[in-house]
Amino acid sequence: MSTGVVVLLVIAVLVLVGIALATMIQVLQEYERGVIFRLGRVLGRPKGPGLILMLPFGIDRIRKVNMQVVAMNVPPQDVITKDNITMQVDAVVYSRVVEPIRAVVEVQNYLFATSQSSQTNLRGVIGKYELDTLLAERERINRELQQIIARVTYDWGVEVQSVQVKDVELPDELRRAMAREAEADRDARALQIAAAAELKASRMLADAAAVMAQYPGAMQLRFLQTVAEVATEKNSTLVMPIPVELLSVLGKVGGVGGGPDDGRPAMPPPPPASGPDDGRASGEENGRPG
Repeated sequence: MSTGVVVLLVIAVLVLVGIALATMIQVLQEYERGVIFRLGRVLGRPKGPGLILMLPFGIDRIRKVNMQVVAMNVPPQDVITKDNITMQVDAVVYSRVVEPIRAVVEVQNYLFATSQSSQTNLRGVIGKYELDTLLAERERINRELQQIIARVTYDWGVEVQSVQVKDVELPDELRRAMAREAEADRDARALQIAAAAELKASRMLADAAAVMAQYPGAMQLRFLQTVAEVATEKNSTLVMPIPVELLSVLGKVGGVGGGPDDGRPAMPPPPPASGPDDGRASGEENGRPG
């Protein structure tokens, strides 16, 4: 055998060894698993993480599966609620692969399948509730969505950990109507609070008036307190109210409007005013023309 043929054989062997080593050795990350297909049939257990060895020359083929949690955004869906209100609802689904072999063998694309199942069930679940329930019981609806989608994806080896409804977009007319309703409710509550405060204040004032009626000196003390409070302000005028009883006493002392009460005769009433008709009447009585 010539030297050239030997060299070619050695080169061919080295190439085959290199190809074999390249196809035999695979390195998987900590969050990855490898599903091995040997001559088209899947092996019983996934491989990884770390360094794994396979049969060369295409006998073993590997499919890498990511085991991390995937946050999948569900696009906005047009939904009609139970009380016939049209809106758009979107959500986010958190899922991860727990069985790599089933995720590869049972479904062609588990991410796309999970997304489609989430969209369908989102429309179905939201349509069973009224708008008030949807806005008030968001957590319960999220749990129901998670349970329904998890039952569907269980056969694919995918675990749905959480589903959250992100945004509920209402029509503009409905938003304005809800704003008016909320404003009316706030006004009604404000009137109720003000009325309750007035009722409480009136009761306290009635109690205070009853106490002051029993103790007349309390009125004078309250009067002096009010004067002191007014005097502390930066006012140039001080108003001093005078009781009506004091004015009546001053009128009696000064003799204003004499009469039977002060011992003097009362003043006669003023004579009636004369006019043209009065003159003619008096002339007729005397037998003479006026």
